[in-house]
Amino acid sequence: MINYNNKIFRPISNTENGETSNETKFHYKQVGNVLSSEYSGGKILTGHLIGLVDKDGNINMRYHQVNINHELMTGLCKSKPEILNNGKIRLHETWEWTSGDNSKGNSIIEEL
Repeated sequence: MINYNNKIFRPISNTENGETSNETKFHYKQVGNVLSSEYSGGKILTGHLIGLVDKDGNINMRYHQVNINHELMTGLCKSKPEILNNGKIRLHETWEWTSGDNSKGNSIIEEL
């Protein structure tokens, strides 16, 4: 299992209906297979996620955030890790809003 504890991630791509950008920073914490994160930046005032990490490092998570329009947004996300040549982690994410328009999207975030 990959340990994400104390790692910081930043998005490098996102579909247009997403709110994260390269200004958003995710601060991951992990205890056992339980993952959590606080995040903010760009269009997001504050956000939190909680998830479970499987033996291959895949993450199944739920998130909630308040955007710059002071809207509470919620969703779910599945992340698949890729280990880069430099040893850093890149996460390929498939996500879905459970609020707003309930649309779906894809993003990629990388460890700083």
